[in-house]
Amino acid sequence: MEEACELCHRNPVKTTEHHLIPKQHGGTNGPTAVLCSACHRQIHALFTNEELAGFYHSLERLADHPGMKRYLGWV
Repeated sequence: MEEACELCHRNPVKTTEHHLIPKQHGGTNGPTAVLCSACHRQIHALFTNEELAGFYHSLERLADHPGMKRYLGWV
């Protein structure tokens, strides 16, 4: 689907659904975000599922991480 990415705000881009709390940590029916595939890949490259479940479970916290800030500035 082509929409705006909720993290980098590029538009229109092909998007995917990201579970803010990973499914394996109880996020199956939890909140999700619409992300471009590039941002989605970057999140999973930077963070473990444990880190995502424990702290980085909001767009604001993800965007505030130094590695994501660099990535978002670049993209």
